[in-house]
Amino acid sequence: MDLWNTVAESIAAASGAPFSVAARHSAGGGCINQAYVLEGGGRRYFVKTNGTEHLPMFDAEADGLRELASSGAIRVPQPVCLGNAGGSAFLVLEYIEFAAAGRGGAQRLGTQLAALHRSNAAQFGWRRDNTIGATPQINTWSGDWVDFWRERRLGYQLGLAAAHGCGGRLQREGGKLLDRLPQFFANYLPLPSLLHGDLWGGNAAFDAAGHPVIFDPAVYYGDREADLAMTELFGGFSADFYAAYRESYPLDPGYATRKALYNLYHVLNHFNLFGGGYLGQAERMIAALLAETG
Repeated sequence: MDLWNTVAESIAAASGAPFSVAARHSAGGGCINQAYVLEGGGRRYFVKTNGTEHLPMFDAEADGLRELASSGAIRVPQPVCLGNAGGSAFLVLEYIEFAAAGRGGAQRLGTQLAALHRSNAAQFGWRRDNTIGATPQINTWSGDWVDFWRERRLGYQLGLAAAHGCGGRLQREGGKLLDRLPQFFANYLPLPSLLHGDLWGGNAAFDAAGHPVIFDPAVYYGDREADLAMTELFGGFSADFYAAYRESYPLDPGYATRKALYNLYHVLNHFNLFGGGYLGQAERMIAALLAETG
């Protein structure tokens, strides 16, 4: 069946009200998916599409949004329905009209992110795997954060790089860093906090009432510093945001060093997805982290 007819039928079934597509507009979908806004009968929905093989990725995203929403800490788009049709997978989400942050918006985002991070689990990981960008993200539960970060995050990305033919310095120095990971946690014991998982400036906004909204997650339970670190990787967050977060949930002094350890995961992932200058950036980060360990 035609993709958009199926999407409309799925929306109708999920919402309990008839729906037909009166207009469809392309929307910014990033570099992984195509994105559209559907309109009909005074209602609007945000729809992501990709190849049919990406339906599990959409299913995990919807599950992650529900996990974030369950905290009650911060607004996320509500999943409506998903499926396959016409050679494409689709995910339909609540449409949220974004607006300027308004006065105090950055502080609200910082405070609400801190509240999200106070949602904890018994272990690190999540009940299912998901994706970071288009890369599989392994979330098998672990009671040891250092092991989790070594095996499920940095080690996994280094393994992907090796599979892509990248050996030499990256693997040699990266292996040293994996061995030295415990040194970064000698006086710090993180809690398994609910994380957005991919929190750069493009994945946070404000609704028309000025409430913070986060979206496009890569959810798992981990050290909250990992979320904070990514907000610094590509910019987009103000000093007011960080001040409000720290006031609500103070950070350990060691964060200043560990944030590079956490952002290395994302830089390696960008290298595995896109290549280019990310390799040199990853190698420089590893060298600086090794220098911290003596």
